[in-house]
Amino acid sequence: MEWIVSLLSTLGIFAAALLILVFFHELGHFLAAKLFGMRVERFSLGFPPRIWGFQKGETDYCIGATPLGGYVKISGMIDESMDDDYLDEEPKPWEYRSKPVWQRIIVITAGVIFNMILAVAIYAGLAFSNGETKVKLDSMDNIYVAENSLADQVGFQSGDRLIGVNGEEVPYFQDLFSPNKMMASSLSYMVMRNGEQVTIPVADSLLDEIGQQGLITLNNAMPTVPITQVQPGEPADRAGIQQGDLITAINGEQVGYLQELISRITSSTDSITVAVNRNGATHEFTLMPNENNKLGIVFNHDPEEYFAIERFQYGLFESVDFGLRRTNETVSGIMGGFSKMFSGDISVRDNLGGPVAIANVTKKATDAGGFVGFWNITAFLSITLAIMNILPIPMLDGGHLMFLIYEGITRREPSPKVRMALQQIGFLFIIALFIFVTFNDILRQFG
Repeated sequence: MEWIVSLLSTLGIFAAALLILVFFHELGHFLAAKLFGMRVERFSLGFPPRIWGFQKGETDYCIGATPLGGYVKISGMIDESMDDDYLDEEPKPWEYRSKPVWQRIIVITAGVIFNMILAVAIYAGLAFSNGETKVKLDSMDNIYVAENSLADQVGFQSGDRLIGVNGEEVPYFQDLFSPNKMMASSLSYMVMRNGEQVTIPVADSLLDEIGQQGLITLNNAMPTVPITQVQPGEPADRAGIQQGDLITAINGEQVGYLQELISRITSSTDSITVAVNRNGATHEFTLMPNENNKLGIVFNHDPEEYFAIERFQYGLFESVDFGLRRTNETVSGIMGGFSKMFSGDISVRDNLGGPVAIANVTKKATDAGGFVGFWNITAFLSITLAIMNILPIPMLDGGHLMFLIYEGITRREPSPKVRMALQQIGFLFIIALFIFVTFNDILRQFG
């Protein structure tokens, strides 16, 4: 029953995000077409068959049964419907084909522009309402790196102190892992190690795993802290460990970091001896982790308790500037990721996600960040949708734009027969890509 609730929750959150993205994308096409006097025959959320809608004026506003997109049908345009009956007739003043090239370019690119505007608006709205919270990097002491962890494979060592990324010192922890930094042409980190500055290059072969698992979190620098809660009936409770105890050693080895403590417990395959400091006195307990390699103890992970936090509050215009900067950084990061996939530096199979992967990411972001997490991932997906749509593939906005650029340069329109053939090729390509990413998602999820 629990998995059904989880599945329905995932689908519901994904559907909400997708509906927002598609609506704004198609609204861009719709408003631009109306601006230039073009007749819009249909505004559809979802693809046919049509399951519900209403007619207002010349436009049918409807919902389709296939919820993975949407479209605006403009009179006189060869689009997803492959309708070419009108080609035997003279162009009408309200048709797409009768308008100047520059107007048609605006109509075609308006969907992408609106997706970008949506991302800027979301980021700006979050900045205006919530501000921004960052952890000052100079307030973080050394980090702990577990043996054979991804950070260990990259080249980090316990005792390193993080200071910068890609040859640049940065003031905040979050700056180390921004999308544009992570997807730069080459990625490297700067640390202080034994009093000397060391540069750690990150091999492209590890970028896939970093994208899936992450690299370093605040837990790596968080010291061991007193136990916040002992769960009843779990191993720690049965052994006599209490709330407020401070774990100082595991199996006789001192632990100084929260991540070190967690790693040693979860990697244990046998009973362990835990030493705790309780009111200045040391007590030892021997216990067996449960089947999930846990002791049943909870720690306060709030970084505000351990690091210097800087909060930024933004006014209206500052928020818009923040939204623009955040969108630009995200675009740079996504484009860098695509560049690395096309060059073979990172795996297409491991990094190109379809509906299943996107739904899971959206659910995880919402679970982790609530309202803010949902809108952050929606903004990210809006930018991704814009970039994907502007690719020069027939059937996508970029394919239509390619035809218009050709027409603008040569002063003659590509023949309808050529456009129809390329549209069909583009359609087959998109279907094949959709099947590939969907099966790839399923294999990654259950393989």
